[in-house]
Amino acid sequence: MNENLLATLILLLYFSPLFYQLIFVIKERKRGNRKPFKKLLKFTKYTFAILIPLLAVFAIISHTNYLNYEKPITFDKYEQITFENFRGLEFFKKSLYGNTRFAYVVTTIESDIEDNSVTVQSLFHPSRSFVYNKHTNSKELLNHEKYHIKITELYARKAREKISNLNTFEKDKINDIIRDIKKEERSFQKEYDFNTFHSYVLSEQKRYEKEVDSLLNLLAIFENPKIIIKNEN
Repeated sequence: MNENLLATLILLLYFSPLFYQLIFVIKERKRGNRKPFKKLLKFTKYTFAILIPLLAVFAIISHTNYLNYEKPITFDKYEQITFENFRGLEFFKKSLYGNTRFAYVVTTIESDIEDNSVTVQSLFHPSRSFVYNKHTNSKELLNHEKYHIKITELYARKAREKISNLNTFEKDKINDIIRDIKKEERSFQKEYDFNTFHSYVLSEQKRYEKEVDSLLNLLAIFENPKIIIKNEN
């Protein structure tokens, strides 16, 4: 069943007692009886008082699964990541382009600017990432998703390289570098998924793997997340 249709049916079912009350109020109002209207207002108040917290909880755990939480993982733990770490929840989406063998990985570039140093970290978020079939043994699918993590680390290293080339500690310039790098990283991630068709185009998948690995090796000297900036007079 289409996820939008399912959500609509659930909401209709939830609001069905309210709809019944509304019809009853309209009938009684025609007879001159206005008392049910006050009852409807009270019923509506309680209906939304219950619904709003439920929707808030639903939105929170859809974004981050705090029911099975695992803190973000840094790139130095890359080799240890498996589908067991994909703990996020997806309530409606059951297929991707008609295929039930799919996953979704969430990565970010985080930064912390101090007095004379900058920490730029690539993170994988387990409780925001999900795999439809928890028991999938698809090495190809896991490999594709893990290259998203590598791409994030690649752009984190590019940011570290640019920051390390600064002659003076200028917070505005550092923030500009990090902001631009994040945009480039998001664009490359989309390109990677599009050209590999989420891992199904093997030749493209292998091409990206070779390119990303090569670039990571070229930037190996920037694998340390922390950069010390010494002002040059």
